[in-house]
Amino acid sequence: MFTHTTGNLYLYKPTDHSGFAKTKISDQKKKKERKKKRGKHILKLIMLRLALKRSLRLGPAVSDAPSAAVASRGYHERVVDHYNNPRNVGSFDKEDPNVGTGLVGAPACGDVMKLQIKVDEDSGKIVDACFKTFGCGSAIASSSVATEWVKGKQMEEVLTIKNTEIAKHLSLPPVKLHCSMLAEDAIKAAVKDYELKKAKAAPKQE
Repeated sequence: MFTHTTGNLYLYKPTDHSGFAKTKISDQKKKKERKKKRGKHILKLIMLRLALKRSLRLGPAVSDAPSAAVASRGYHERVVDHYNNPRNVGSFDKEDPNVGTGLVGAPACGDVMKLQIKVDEDSGKIVDACFKTFGCGSAIASSSVATEWVKGKQMEEVLTIKNTEIAKHLSLPPVKLHCSMLAEDAIKAAVKDYELKKAKAAPKQE
């Protein structure tokens, strides 16, 4: 910093940088606080995702979003019907040897689907099915349809159910095809779980 004096001489006066140092320290603190807040926000999102999965066991049977919102988004009448009146909502004891449980999720949208089947041991036919889903109207409708379609069928028959058939039945738009894919995956996962139980329970051959 220069100061003017008599005789047109300029004297140099050292600049006090303490203010800049304080500002720099303050900026660093703000950055640390922002990082800390972002970390807390990410942690909350992770905890929320875990809570959503846990809600399948402890929370509501299906998402409690307003049904009017489903209708207002232009869903097909079948989607609205299955959303407002979901079939086979519930849960079986997953420890039951005749019950197969499929739990699947879509990280991209947060939908979580649990589908269970109850199999008659003698005939190998699926005698009952139920589901619990946390997700949009299309996910809930896809789950509901899946449980209806697997009832009364043999295990090998339900494995032929494709997501494209569910999507066509519900007239799902392309952006909602992942919901029907979840339903197909849940069916396969439930069958696999049942078969694993049977394999473990079967007597070992010497």
